Amino acid sequence: MRPFRFGIQCKGPADAAGWAELARRVEELGWSTLTVADHLDEPLAPMPALTAAAHATSTLRVGTMVLANDYRHPVMLAKEAASLDVLTGGRFELGIGAGWMTADYEPAGISLDRPGVRIERLAEALAVLRGAWAGGAFSFHGDHYRVTDLELPPTPVTPGGPPIVIGGGGERVLRLAARQADVVAINVNLKAGVIDERAFPDGTPESTDRKVGWIRDAAGDRFDELELQVRVHLAVVTDDRPGVIEQLAPAFGLTPEQAAATPHALIGSVEEICDQLVERRERWGISYLGLSHDQLDAFAPVIARLAGT
Repeated sequence: MRPFRFGIQCKGPADAAGWAELARRVEELGWSTLTVADHLDEPLAPMPALTAAAHATSTLRVGTMVLANDYRHPVMLAKEAASLDVLTGGRFELGIGAGWMTADYEPAGISLDRPGVRIERLAEALAVLRGAWAGGAFSFHGDHYRVTDLELPPTPVTPGGPPIVIGGGGERVLRLAARQADVVAINVNLKAGVIDERAFPDGTPESTDRKVGWIRDAAGDRFDELELQVRVHLAVVTDDRPGVIEQLAPAFGLTPEQAAATPHALIGSVEEICDQLVERRERWGISYLGLSHDQLDAFAPVIARLAGT
């Protein structure tokens, strides 16, 4: 099984000194990756923020979790991603998805097409990215993008380009991720365009069994090469695991039993959380955990015990 690693989704502070200090703190505590979301209400745009974080550190990986494909043309994204791969010395992970958040699309006037169209467009964008990073001139002619005899420097320092992380909760996007990604990020299905109580019943152990089955089936022989990640939406380090679960489960539309077992929540003492992660890796192969900024210090003892094991 793959060793554990941990990524943390950071929002700020939105000033140079504070952001650099945060990045160094993330590195010091043993987090593998500092990630930034791609939403209009975020205080910093992903690519500049990640460049600054990498500049302030020496071993910390940086990544997008995840870019909405509809917000950028893949040719421009390919150049930005290759540049960031070069400038970070190969420490960049490109997380990308089909897009989902209505609060971004509607006020910006970006057309929110049906999921099938967005996923088709994402598949074409991935082909453009891979073509751009292969070296030399390339062409691509699809229904959504057309590229003709384009040579696009710089050449990434990571062979084949930075690792691609594809996240989602629906069958089509997870099957695409299984075929094309280096890291498959399993999430709840966000087809409603918002994160609310409708999303989390899709995060039960049974739903996760089904999702890993889709990934395994679509990946075929390359399944063992994939790294599986999960977005942890709720993490609480506490000595009263049953009480916290009983209190919080209804807000997520889950029974206490489901809340205790979902891979999208980690609740309990440090020892209990470590046991949960080991059990879930054995069941699903999930070794890469993505957590929120509020767990920066509280989760450090878990990282100290499990990272790299």
